[in-house]
Amino acid sequence: MRRMTGQLLLILYSFLFLLLSPADLNFVVGFLVSLICIGMQMFLKDDWERYVLLICILAGSWYCVGICEFLPVLFYGFWTKEKRGIMILAVAGGIFTGASGNVNLSHGQMYLLIVGILLSLVLKLKEEAYEELEQEYRKTRDDSKERNLLLQEKNRSLIEKQDYEIYTATLQERNRIAREIHDNVGHLLSRSILIVGAMKIVNEDEKLSSSIEQLEESLNTAMTSVRESVHDLHDDSVNLREVTEELVGEFTFCPVDLSYDMGYDVPREIKYGFIAIVKEALHNIVRHSDASKVKIVMREHPALYQLIVEDNGTVKEPIQSGGVKAVSREYQSGQGMGLRNMSDRVRMLGGMMQIVRKEGFRIFITIPKEVS
Repeated sequence: MRRMTGQLLLILYSFLFLLLSPADLNFVVGFLVSLICIGMQMFLKDDWERYVLLICILAGSWYCVGICEFLPVLFYGFWTKEKRGIMILAVAGGIFTGASGNVNLSHGQMYLLIVGILLSLVLKLKEEAYEELEQEYRKTRDDSKERNLLLQEKNRSLIEKQDYEIYTATLQERNRIAREIHDNVGHLLSRSILIVGAMKIVNEDEKLSSSIEQLEESLNTAMTSVRESVHDLHDDSVNLREVTEELVGEFTFCPVDLSYDMGYDVPREIKYGFIAIVKEALHNIVRHSDASKVKIVMREHPALYQLIVEDNGTVKEPIQSGGVKAVSREYQSGQGMGLRNMSDRVRMLGGMMQIVRKEGFRIFITIPKEVS
């Protein structure tokens, strides 16, 4: 935009030559040539092409006074940092042409030509300074956006880390409470039940028998309630991510790539179901596959939970007696006991399980949240 503005100003400046000479055919030719050259400068990218154009302009200015009058706008596109030395020679040639060529410019026209060429240089310098400032502004703006994005990412990671630490601490506290209840309250209730049972045996007073039976029933009910509470606390304290990472860490058959993207409020049934399925899948890989890489994906979507276990191996062919190769038909057909157990677990959770045997072995499980 600023380049077009500078070119327009220089074209208007060239019209000042009409004050010193009539608007004849030479002026019209110079005006049209300047428009054509301005358009060509926009499309010529190679230096040698631009040099040829500059030579043609200088040659034309030797014979046509109109082209000489429009040299300021014609030189404007060539005032670049890389070609500034060459342009000084071109300017000298243009001035020499106006002074001693076939055009025979007057002193007033020569003055306008020199001032116009200097004006084109000043406008070009201002354009370059503006472009440098604009590039610096864009760079500063982009750097600021990048820093803001990095800061947001760090804040998000920090918040996720804090949430995970709180979640882990909560699970550990639940586990500690369950253990203390089991070790302390559970033992006290067990001892009380034994004492009441002994009292019931040695008691000979019929009036106390009903009270002792009621006490024993209350203690048994309390013991059952404590056991259920302890089991619930222990089950809720299971960290699906940590357990899965432990299973992956203990798996030494081949490398395992774990991708975990689950929330913190995963239902207990989903936790234990996924843990059992991963255990069974890894066990099957060791027994039936020659995989060199395993990938496990646990992902929570807005409407479902997803588990993917895949490997890049094929079914092993162990050597039986007599040198005959035998393939595990149950595993190959997807009807093995382990796969049936996985399918039953998924069906109990209201989900779906798909098995794909293409370039490896892939188990794809989805469980809707509403059902789970």
